[in-house]
Amino acid sequence: MEVEQLLNTVMRVGTMLMSSGAEVYRVEDTMNRIAKSFQEVESVQSYVTATGIMLSINVEGKTRTHIARVRNRNVNVDTIDQINQLSRTCVHQHLSTARIEEELDRIANQKRYSFLTTTLFGALGAFGFAIFFKGNWQEMLASFGIGIMIRCAGWCLTSLKVNDFLNNLVCAMVAAWMSIEIHSFVPEANINVMVISSIMLLVPGLAITNAIRDTMSTDYLSGLARGAEAFLCATAIAIGAGVILYIWR
Repeated sequence: MEVEQLLNTVMRVGTMLMSSGAEVYRVEDTMNRIAKSFQEVESVQSYVTATGIMLSINVEGKTRTHIARVRNRNVNVDTIDQINQLSRTCVHQHLSTARIEEELDRIANQKRYSFLTTTLFGALGAFGFAIFFKGNWQEMLASFGIGIMIRCAGWCLTSLKVNDFLNNLVCAMVAAWMSIEIHSFVPEANINVMVISSIMLLVPGLAITNAIRDTMSTDYLSGLARGAEAFLCATAIAIGAGVILYIWR
């Protein structure tokens, strides 16, 4: 077994998990499982934060350490699930690093949902929230249309590599502006229902959940970082929608 290759493979596992939105304790546990599946490894220590990963492996009395920076994060629960399954397969079948790399390549290259699919279901989500907030049929249809525009705006801003704060701010502004325009043509449509239903697509639910779970797992640094991330996203949404509504009123 080549220790350097094992380090690179385990670090890739951790980076893929963090980039997909996994919790810190899950990333550390998965990395440790895979490293310990190799009999030559005497001990392994992993330290994961919201933006970085450190891994040390002891083989034949020598310790080697790697550090990786996590810059991009999104939500891909399927990737998290498949890597979790891979780690358990490693424990039972003792896969080689080459085989693990093949599986990681397959997971990384698998086809994700298309832009049209995510846009459609985002719009359906806004439509559903309009029902939840007891909106009428005009508000439901309007929320559906606003959901499509939010997804399109978010995709364009992401393509331009705009940061998440500005992305959420602009999308919230689009939601508020479209709600006002629809209300001017259809007075029966309530602006508040349309705005609330559509901006629910932007609420950082995963960041809030992970912040709580990391904190409960005593990973206070990551919990604080993810909590700050969720707070900034929520602030951007509030500013974007608030500015447009303030100008209109």
